[in-house]
Amino acid sequence: MERLPQKFIKRMKKQLPESEWEAFFAVYGKKPFKGVRINTLKGERDEIAQSVAFLGKGVPWEKNGYYTDLEKVGASPLHHAGLLYSQEPSAMSAVPLLEVQKGERVLDLCSAPGGKATQIASYLGGTGLLVANEPYSARAKILSQNIERLGVKNAVVLSELPETLSTRFPAYFDKILIDAPCSGEGMFRKNADEALSEWSEENIRLCAVRQGRILDEGTKMLKKGGRLVYSTCTFSKEEDEGQVRDYLSLHPEMRLIKSEKLYPHKIDGEGHFVAVFEKLDGEEKRELKAHKNKVSLQSERAYRDFEKSFFHTPFASNIHEVNGALYEVPQGVFDWQGLQILRVGVKLGEVKNGRFEPSHALAMSVKKAECKNALDLALDDLRVEKYLRGETVNGELSNGWCVVCANGYPLGLGKAVNGVVKNHLPKGLRNF
Repeated sequence: MERLPQKFIKRMKKQLPESEWEAFFAVYGKKPFKGVRINTLKGERDEIAQSVAFLGKGVPWEKNGYYTDLEKVGASPLHHAGLLYSQEPSAMSAVPLLEVQKGERVLDLCSAPGGKATQIASYLGGTGLLVANEPYSARAKILSQNIERLGVKNAVVLSELPETLSTRFPAYFDKILIDAPCSGEGMFRKNADEALSEWSEENIRLCAVRQGRILDEGTKMLKKGGRLVYSTCTFSKEEDEGQVRDYLSLHPEMRLIKSEKLYPHKIDGEGHFVAVFEKLDGEEKRELKAHKNKVSLQSERAYRDFEKSFFHTPFASNIHEVNGALYEVPQGVFDWQGLQILRVGVKLGEVKNGRFEPSHALAMSVKKAECKNALDLALDDLRVEKYLRGETVNGELSNGWCVVCANGYPLGLGKAVNGVVKNHLPKGLRNF
């Protein structure tokens, strides 16, 4: 507690009943809770859970969430395979309240690093369309990498300001999540140095103004009858209850369904605020001009030759080409011309000298059963560590491209040559 800003202490004492002060401030002398979420795009939750030795009890508000004591979840081969996403437990509370349905169009407006976007993707189950946006380009790259690692096929990753998007997507989305930038009081244990150094009452006021602007723009993109969820990881009333009050006064077309505040002394988590709204009046759901795919006959032929040798059945049906790179884009995706795009669907690979070379993104979006040539290794097989370090491994496979798997889940690509699998894991993803 000695590191907490005095003004924060004063604010919380004013905000909480005196009977809760001791319990609330005692939290800051304890270790933060850690959570991990199973990515059901890779397989059934219970089946995956059997492979993960470090899962604790379930997170009560997210069916795929678990507590864990493991410090470095990212070092696990199953994390590399995209089965897991490290996510603070209370941060998992917002997405279930969106009540995402299969086939819907969903916008995550402030999406980096991707915890909630990939959570939405699990609920969509490969159907509909997920638009994940992050205005800051460096953070948008991290978002894009997480979308790739978790094998999300139906996502578009953008890096645009909300004001730009609202002019392009009026009444386009069924559901919108706004996990707004905030003063981060819920991060005082998890990211203490950064969160404490950035906290100030002035920053709270600045965040509240920015949040209001983002909410205004997000509302324009929601169809009549659509649902909007607003969340923060802070406790200040200006950014939470006050924001809800001001938003409703400016938007009579919106109805508050519910709001809840998770305090860290009452739940096993760092704390979160969530408010759920429904749009009662406005435009019906709009359709936009669809993107028109372009692919040369030579490039498609090269890909189809690879597809026949690599997959049991055809994998791609909606191919688009950009400078020799081929993408499987979501069906009916909007025309993205003029937008800052980081990712659309899945990058299949590139055509070089008339031959198709598959991408790591393709490997992360397939299942072992779909592939003809797969080297499947037990989790404790030393070849898993070798592969993740970028080394070649032994494996009796047919010569040619293959997927290297851990416990049945693809880690990346290899190329088999006479009993040796050459490593094609991107250098930036290797364990050194």
